[in-house]
Amino acid sequence: MSYKQILYNKAPTDAIDPSLSNGTFRLNTLPTPTNVPTDKLLVRVHYLSLDPAMRQWLTAKRSYIAPVELGAVMRGQSIAQVVSVGTDLTSTYKKGDWVVAYSGWQEYAVLGAKEVEKVTVPTGGRPTDAMSVLGMTGLTAYFGMTEVGQPKAGETVVVSGAAGATGMVAGQIAKIKGAKRVVGLAGSKEKCEFLVRELGFDAAVNYKDGDWRKQLKEATPEYIDVFFDNTGGEILDACLARAARDSRFVICGAISQYNTSKPQGPASFMSVISQRITMKGFIVFDYAKKYPAALRELGSWLAQGKLKRKEHIVPGGIEGAPKALVDLYKGVNTGKMMVEVAPVSEALGAKAKL
Repeated sequence: MSYKQILYNKAPTDAIDPSLSNGTFRLNTLPTPTNVPTDKLLVRVHYLSLDPAMRQWLTAKRSYIAPVELGAVMRGQSIAQVVSVGTDLTSTYKKGDWVVAYSGWQEYAVLGAKEVEKVTVPTGGRPTDAMSVLGMTGLTAYFGMTEVGQPKAGETVVVSGAAGATGMVAGQIAKIKGAKRVVGLAGSKEKCEFLVRELGFDAAVNYKDGDWRKQLKEATPEYIDVFFDNTGGEILDACLARAARDSRFVICGAISQYNTSKPQGPASFMSVISQRITMKGFIVFDYAKKYPAALRELGSWLAQGKLKRKEHIVPGGIEGAPKALVDLYKGVNTGKMMVEVAPVSEALGAKAKL
């Protein structure tokens, strides 16, 4: 019996090449492990997380995490099921347990106890939430908004990439924290309607419309007090031009700039001086000691219906991951993007439903 994995094959110059024959990644096949070391678990991956930061993981030399090495399994987090337990771990894990795993892009993985975390499903939750609203995605939105942005009652908050996994949670948190007006920027009419109708945003702007800057101005009559940025580029520039005095700009990501060798900086940078803007980048790992409290609050909001989530699941197995990652940068998803590596129907146990 064998399993597949996706290896990092060739550094991209700009955009990722999804071809598995001569592209950024290549397919590898190995025999499925049969003898699990005493201090390890064998897990089967079911859902693979796709994240905008993955492009930076390939080539960024001076970053919060070392780049993926050529020839290595592509880095990634997954929802996986334990299929075999080493003798040292039988008191903690059992066959059939669901875990969040740092498995990388592969169908099976042998992992240590520090590379997995058992999934705990709160009231109103589901296991896949552990990779989205109750995982790193939700925590990123939570700390970026509450610790860096700190929205106050009566303020206007703008979120770019608002229909993405992090942006939709960040905007909802701003409303929960009492923001007077929350505006999202997204890449289609349907996404904008989703933000307003389903998530309670006060307004949404389609940045692909020719007059989107005019729409942004109309949507922020009292200017922008907090900007949660997932995109960078011209959207960041436009929001700097609309910044209120003493505004806080939360720099979470720059997805519009990841696939270019010449990133665009903001032309409206002088607003930082004239409006006394605070711009701060952050990494979710900075707040690791606060994860438990944050997850309790996120879980409570989810159970109360104050926080909604949406998943974009790509079927077809591990081979579809490279193309799905390219599609992530094109903005085809609404909500958290995941690749279905193995359907739940193939999971162990009758109670193994997701």
